[in-house]
This record gives sequence, structure tokens and C-alpha cells, in this order.
Amino acid sequence: MKVTYLVNQYPKASHSFIRREIAGVEACGIEVDRWSIRRTTEPLVDAEDQREAARTRVLLDAGKLGLGLALLRCAVTRPLRTAGALRTALRLSRESHRGLARHVAYLAEACLLLPHVRRAGSEHVHAHFGTNPAAVALLLHELGGPPFSFTAHGTESFEAPAEIGLARKLAGAHFAVAVCEYGRRELARWCDVSTTRLEVVRCGVDQTFLDEPEQPAPAAQRFVCVARLSPEKGHHVLLSAAASLAAEGLDFELVLVGDGDLRADLEEIVRSHGLGARVRFVGWKSNAEVRAEILASRALVVPSLAEGLPVVIMEALALRRPVIASAVGGIPELVENGLTGWCVKPDSPAALTAALRAALVATASERTALGREGARRVALRHDARVEARTLAGIFREEGP
Repeated sequence: MKVTYLVNQYPKASHSFIRREIAGVEACGIEVDRWSIRRTTEPLVDAEDQREAARTRVLLDAGKLGLGLALLRCAVTRPLRTAGALRTALRLSRESHRGLARHVAYLAEACLLLPHVRRAGSEHVHAHFGTNPAAVALLLHELGGPPFSFTAHGTESFEAPAEIGLARKLAGAHFAVAVCEYGRRELARWCDVSTTRLEVVRCGVDQTFLDEPEQPAPAAQRFVCVARLSPEKGHHVLLSAAASLAAEGLDFELVLVGDGDLRADLEEIVRSHGLGARVRFVGWKSNAEVRAEILASRALVVPSLAEGLPVVIMEALALRRPVIASAVGGIPELVENGLTGWCVKPDSPAALTAALRAALVATASERTALGREGARRVALRHDARVEARTLAGIFREEGP
């Protein structure tokens, strides 16, 4: 069996879970054809991501002329299907703030992808994220392409589901995937579960994390946050909490792994609070470097305002490091107070300060116990190989 994977930007530093899923699906004997809608703008510092980039084709590399010609070719060779797909694009555009031009572009992208999918012999298309990749997959199917499915991860699908036409995409999909029970409940609100198949296929970690020997909890008063520097990740809340800890005279270090549009603003917050000696911005890191940063830290901090279930939480717990995280999305399914870390009220500097303080005063044995329970849960629920086998089985069930 051959499956085409479609992602908005792939590979990316924050999309290692997709790379692991593809590797696991291929290990099950399914051939995967990789497509990205646009090129990644972030640097690819991990060698595995660089190898994936070499194997991934990019739709927008064709340029406006290539997209226009593809749309014209479909209109001439399959006018009825193109008209039907255009009607769907128009309906999606009326529901969305992105407008008609953007959705006609999605149709052109589907037209461009169609001959590649047919030549490759793909029997199924799987999109990651419920936004434009799912729209292109839906339009591709209406043009006569293979059946499709998509994985909805969290904020991209659930913050404004009506605006991305989530119900229409669910109705057209052969099945849809959530990465946690929270996500499945959210999807169920937008479809008829008696006719639309919903599955939970959890994001997972690979053997480099699952097989990592236990390392003693470090004595360093260091925290690490691994995330894009963007508004929904809550870095401003974390820096406010850090300022409160500093005002109390507590000794700590905070390492921020990642980059993004907010970096200059966050650096200014650090300067204004006099946190320059305590907070370090280190940019994007490879998988091995992220693992080293987590192991060198007392706890991972995830102060997000909205999430699905971040893979970095699984990575930290697999490495037996507790997690301090906001109680949003599917996070409480994995981070539990007193069991695997500290789950706090979102957008609350006071609550986050209290959790950071608790982690600073926790003994090594207390933190080790939290980490061990976290590792047990990750091994049970988030083994990338097991989850990929589940998804591969669904692909085969839904195949021709």
C-alpha cells in the first residue's frame, strides 16, 4: 500500500512527531510519499530533518504559473469534478476569514498534486493538521483523488473550527484522527459520529527517549521550556513568574529553546525585569541537543495558553523529568499534580510561580518519583512504534 502524506510545512523542528509517525508507518510495510505545501522557513538543525527535507516535495515550488496551469488543466480534462471542487472551495471560503482567493489557491494546489498522486499509485492521502492541508486533501478527493484522512492536533483546529470548515472536512474524510481524548471530544462536536470514524492515535516518542537509561535528577536549579516563541505558548506568563521568583531571591536558571516572531519582545521583557543573568535564549536545537537540555534541567515548563498535547511533554517524562504545564487541551491526560508534575491554571503567573517554587524546593527523590511515573505512562501510551502500527492498520482497513 502507498499513502501520500500532506503537511503545510514539513519537516520542521517542532514536527519530529510526524517524522516518527512516517518512519513507523513505513516500518509496517506502507510506502509513504511526502508532500509539503510550502517550504519551512525555520532552520533545520537536526540531521534527520535534513534527510526528510531531501525526500519531501513542495507544492508551492511550482509558483503561481504552475498552480494556474494545473487548475486550467483540471478544468479542461475533468470539468465536472473541477466544478464540484470549486463549489466546495467557495463554501469553505464563506465560512473562513481567509477569503475566496486563498481557497481557490487551495484548489489549485489540489489540482497540482492530483497527477503526482495518481502516478505514484497512492491509495490514500493523510493530512496533518485540520487547516489548509485538510482542505487541499478534501479538494483533491473531490477532483477524483484517493480517499483522505487528517490528524487534528489542537489549537489549529479547535480554536475556530467553524472558520476552517472543520465539519465539512470531517464529513468528507474517510476517518479523522485526534492525538488525545480531549481532541476526540472536540472533533465529535463537529460531526455525526455514527457516520464519521474518529480515532485516537497518540503522538509518540522513539527509542532514543524510551530506552534512555535513568539519569539522576540534576542538582541544578534549572528549568527548560521548548516551544516556538509565539503568543499561544505563554512565554510572557513564564517570564512574569520568573520575575516573581527573582524578586523572592530564589536562585534559578531558565533556558528557552525555540525561536519565533516574539523573540525580540520576550528579550525586552527579560531586560526590563533584570533577568538577563537567569534567562537564556538558545534558539532551535537538534533532537539530541533538546534531550540534553531536558536531562540537565530540574523540570520542563509548558506555560501554553492553548494546546493539544505537546510531544515535548512526552519526551521530558520519558527522560524521567517532571513537567510543569498549563491545564489546557489534553495536557491533564498526562501531567497530573503529585504524580507526574504540576498542572496549573493557564494564564496565571501566580499559579505558575507557585509550581516553579515547588519544583525548586522538591527533593531529588520526590522529583525522581514524579519522573519515573511519567516514564511509565509514556511507555504505555506514547510509544511511536505502537501508535504508528495502529495508524497503519487503519490505513489498510480503509483502503480499496
